[in-house]
Amino acid sequence: MSTTSPRVLPLILDARRTLKGGAAAIAERQRARFAEIVAFARANSPYYRELYRDLPERIEDARSLPITDKKKLMARFDDWATDRDVTLEQARAFIDNPELIGERFLGKYIVSTTSGTTGTPGIFIYDDRTMAVVSAALFRWFSAWLTAADVLRLLARGGRMSMLMATGGHFASATAAARLRKEPRRAQRIQALSVHMPMQELVKELNRFQPAAVAPYASLAALLADEQEAGRLHINPVFMVLSAEGLPLAEYDRIARAFGTKVGNSYAACECMHLSYMCREGWLHVNADWVLLEPVDADHRPTPPGQHSHTVLISNLVNRAQPILRYDLGDSVLQRPDACPCGNPLPAIRVQGRAADVLTFFTQGGERVAIPPLAFGLFGDRPGIELFQIVQASPTNLRVRLRMVAGIDTERVWHSLQTDIQHLLAERKLGHVTVERAQEPPEQSTGGKFRQVIPLGTGSTEHERKKP
Repeated sequence: MSTTSPRVLPLILDARRTLKGGAAAIAERQRARFAEIVAFARANSPYYRELYRDLPERIEDARSLPITDKKKLMARFDDWATDRDVTLEQARAFIDNPELIGERFLGKYIVSTTSGTTGTPGIFIYDDRTMAVVSAALFRWFSAWLTAADVLRLLARGGRMSMLMATGGHFASATAAARLRKEPRRAQRIQALSVHMPMQELVKELNRFQPAAVAPYASLAALLADEQEAGRLHINPVFMVLSAEGLPLAEYDRIARAFGTKVGNSYAACECMHLSYMCREGWLHVNADWVLLEPVDADHRPTPPGQHSHTVLISNLVNRAQPILRYDLGDSVLQRPDACPCGNPLPAIRVQGRAADVLTFFTQGGERVAIPPLAFGLFGDRPGIELFQIVQASPTNLRVRLRMVAGIDTERVWHSLQTDIQHLLAERKLGHVTVERAQEPPEQSTGGKFRQVIPLGTGSTEHERKKP
């Protein structure tokens, strides 16, 4: 498999031509790419070859394929990959070695991990073509979203961007941050900040850098808007690109007003980073020429546009290193039944299953402290922890639900985790907040996912109601 990075410009031009061709051109691109990726997976992945052995030679209708999910794919990791050099043992060793952050897995792949909101942590690898398509998809979004005046303002301010990242483990964002540290000239234009920094430090760094663009997680953007409204943060970005979580539509408007800027979000996942982008009408447009998205009911039958689906199936039409085909992502979506007023011919959706959970505390001096969920998220990715859930049981108490990997020293893992959470709290003047291990395991929400963070007064379970 070639490690030569594909050029992004031809992808951008193809995407532009496809969009100009309207719904018919988009559907044709989707059909052709779907048939190609299915054929490639069948020829190069032992898992898919076995899964599809009784199916016709050429597949063009996704509904004829069996459904996959994270648990099934991770259980067959070595056979799932199309590169025979990729193994789960090597991937885990790579992820567990902090000295390799910023490096490529096997010298040619980007690696990302998920925290297991569906009950199974995932390890995903991306080839060069995937990363090129992600860049082309971002260009498609920005070219539709930004005016010529916005671009001129951005250039006049040196194109400085602040990226607020989850900087731990072998996440794609951590890799990007590590590479920035190795390239001082790029670091003058792109500031990489950790979401795990105390808010006071984040505000200080943003005020110093004065970015022309800011790319935070959605929940953190809401907290930064609080700081801007309070007068502690004073930046004037041309635009803000949110990610990872959803917010109520009114919250996007509040953030835009606080900074006097454009605010957009995208719905994506490690399984498909180029899935969609938000338009000015607040709808998420699916990059249907590069991904097939199927809203379905509980029995995996198609959900009509205008109705909320039980879940959504995605087929990533780009990544050949780890094909994702008819994959149950677990989110409920609503597909718009008519044309979006913005004029974009790509399918438009809204997502119910991607909400941000912010924990709110008060210092002993009465100061309000809000911590975004991503600040806790990395704790669940450490070796020995299979599933992690933190519950705010009271204003001064956190309970940690854990499912450990069999055969490890659970007490050692727990005490290390407890110490790190207490340190995070102490950095924010919250040393009085207690952290205890819950006896019950992590619990699923009504939507079937495991929320990593459950704020006080939300998503209460029987265990919390019994607690005095």
